[in-house]
Amino acid sequence: MARARSTSDAPRGIGRSHIGVVLVLGLLVVLGIRLVWVQGFDVAGRAEAAAGERSRTEVVPALRGEIRDTHGNVLARTLQRYDVTVDQSLVREFERPLADGTTETVTPTQAVYQLADALELEDTEVKDALDGDKQFEYVARGVTPEQWNTVRELGLPYVYGQPSSDRIYPNGPVGGSVVGFMGGDDEALGGIEQTQDELLRGTDGSRTFEISADGVRIPVAPQEESPVEDGSSVQLSVDSDVQFFAQQAVTERAEELDAEWGTAVVMRIEDGAVLALADSSTVDPNDIGSAEAEDLGARAVTQAVEPGSTQKILTAAAVVEEGVATPYTEVTVPPFLEIDGQKITDAFDHGEQRRTFTGIIADSMNTGTVLVGGRLAPEQRHEWMQRFGVGETTGIELPGESPGILTGADQWDVRQQYTVLFGQGVAQTPLRTATIFQAIGNGGVQVEPRVVESVLDPDGTSTPVERPEGERIVSEETAEQVLDMMEVTVTQGGAKEAAVEGYRVGGKTGTAEAPSPEGGYDGYTTSFVGVAPIEDPQYLVAVTLQRPQGDVRAIGTTPTFSKIMGQVLRHYDVPPSTTEPVRIPLRTDDAEEADEAEETAPVDTPPGVEAPEDGGAADGAPAETGAGAGTGAPASAAPVPAASRRADGGD
Repeated sequence: MARARSTSDAPRGIGRSHIGVVLVLGLLVVLGIRLVWVQGFDVAGRAEAAAGERSRTEVVPALRGEIRDTHGNVLARTLQRYDVTVDQSLVREFERPLADGTTETVTPTQAVYQLADALELEDTEVKDALDGDKQFEYVARGVTPEQWNTVRELGLPYVYGQPSSDRIYPNGPVGGSVVGFMGGDDEALGGIEQTQDELLRGTDGSRTFEISADGVRIPVAPQEESPVEDGSSVQLSVDSDVQFFAQQAVTERAEELDAEWGTAVVMRIEDGAVLALADSSTVDPNDIGSAEAEDLGARAVTQAVEPGSTQKILTAAAVVEEGVATPYTEVTVPPFLEIDGQKITDAFDHGEQRRTFTGIIADSMNTGTVLVGGRLAPEQRHEWMQRFGVGETTGIELPGESPGILTGADQWDVRQQYTVLFGQGVAQTPLRTATIFQAIGNGGVQVEPRVVESVLDPDGTSTPVERPEGERIVSEETAEQVLDMMEVTVTQGGAKEAAVEGYRVGGKTGTAEAPSPEGGYDGYTTSFVGVAPIEDPQYLVAVTLQRPQGDVRAIGTTPTFSKIMGQVLRHYDVPPSTTEPVRIPLRTDDAEEADEAEETAPVDTPPGVEAPEDGGAADGAPAETGAGAGTGAPASAAPVPAASRRADGGD
């Protein structure tokens, strides 16, 4: 009988041990493939990632350029500084790599001594800064770049340097509103600092280096640097000495008369270079926190005021150029004028007089100015003011310039069309008023004022800034005749205090009402603008006071003009005048003066203007007043309606 087959002879399945072997082999294959990929195909990527983990980049700040005056004197400069800080939680013993490949152990105590030596501080002061658990603490602030480089070479992994800078202004408040100032985060906020920021700022660089696992810089590792581009320096036409003197003089006068503010513009006539823009109160860029908001800008640029009778020089130039009158033209001037029921008077009482046009300007007569200037059509008057730049900015390189206010001729009422002839009903900056006189002094060619003279690259290359081309406004002959009238105003007329000993001088006073914030008018704006020497005009000075206190006959600016102009002429070694002043009769009904007058046709009364028949005295304002009204408001304000203005007129 056959036996049954044993079950042990049946085929066996795959055991668990075999499965384990297979998994291990599969894992080895995967690891091998990964190793081949990493080592054979992604070498650069892995190396780059590792290098990135070890690298550190720090900013190398650009040095801001200097601001200098016309002689190269520094008005603003930046001192590069660093703030040294520490992460106290990381202070520990570490191994410092050496250049020869070895290392040295640096304990916290040793670090204190080394850091104190580098920063020239007391050991205890540094120890106090490093002790603790704060992640941020100052060790020293405002250290020099040389000191920071010494600290950086110590390789302390818990000490850091934060770039900072210290902008200093050696002249303090002298020209402060022109130079400008910096705010937080190195933001340029005023003056040349603001308008020339792109040139001054420069471009920061960077420095990249490798550190070890414990944060210590590896001295032998390669270092990459992005070069820093320091800012360019800006040289101004401003003369620090002239700026200082003008600022002192206008401040003295403003304080004497308790004026709200005062300004003085000093300009070279030939090219419109601004030598000084002085304010009676201004900002010290070193101490912005103590400055008043209204002192931050140059008021000769930012404040639009009524020019008053200084505008009569513009009117004189226009009528002479148009052939309406000459300096000798005879005009019969009544005590006042009636214009549709409104009265225009002069700053002094008088009966009917026969005056030369020069006599009208020299004694600042509104009535005579209207009689002569009124022969121009309103559109012509407006066009002439536009030609001289009224209602437009000059383009000077300072922020916040006001264009002033010049309304269209079609918007003038019956009074304003005449008051604009003597500087009421129009507003402009003291700088714009100065440019009118610059054109007359420059033979009829107006050059818009500029304060930036040249740009100096970090390598020392100086590039002059191209100035605007001059524009002929009136002929040279007209300019000469108006200069004669300006000189007579000082020698024979109402501005004798503007005289400068040894020099022939010409100019014009101005007084206008100042607008009140509550509406209407409150106080006066007084001014004087003049040029010298009159036979060869080289320099111009314009002085303006806002709301000086006192008798209207004693709040003028002629003494301050004389003081500043005299200093300017001496400062630039201008030879004294050797020729005699021109003489033109002021009145033709005066026997002594009549013989000097030219026989010229009298000027007729303009259409619509009525002269009184009785020849009686007018009830005009006191001498040198600005009793007539106008805008006198900031450029953003609307012109004051003529109906709200006073009916009488002044200087």
